[in-house]
Amino acid sequence: MVVKEELKRIGLHFIIVDLGEIEIMENISMEKRELLKKGLLASGLELMEDKKAILIEKIKNVIIEMVHYTDEVPKVNYSDYISEKLNHDYTYLSNIFSEVKGITIQQFIINHKIERAKELILYDELNLTEISYILNYSSVAHLSNQFKKVTGLSPSHFKQLKDKRRCPIDEI
Repeated sequence: MVVKEELKRIGLHFIIVDLGEIEIMENISMEKRELLKKGLLASGLELMEDKKAILIEKIKNVIIEMVHYTDEVPKVNYSDYISEKLNHDYTYLSNIFSEVKGITIQQFIINHKIERAKELILYDELNLTEISYILNYSSVAHLSNQFKKVTGLSPSHFKQLKDKRRCPIDEI
């Protein structure tokens, strides 16, 4: 709502393309661009003009949604999923992501899958077999190996640390 109001205040015509993405109908002067930038910043928002930065944000959002907010295991592999969602060749997306972020898309996915695994372990509602299935791992061993590479701990050791932190005050 803030963005729409700011665009109207400056006198720009627009169409909403996607969440967080707006297409401005006319050429925008540097003066209006600066007004928009300042107005958005005042509301805690950022004007992204760099096409690479925008694409990187879209890649990150697709991955975060896929790993953290979708309980359904994708029917295709991650590269195809990301490529389909963003309508770009995966190699192109992968090269830009690595160039800008300094890590591969695959490593970004692994890091988020391990973060999600940590959340699920802390919730203590699912066992490791169920967690590995939800996160699309081929086995518990595969999940455990990646978990240890990323965190330095096995999933069971991570769970033990959580359990120790929750001991009653009278046992200290």
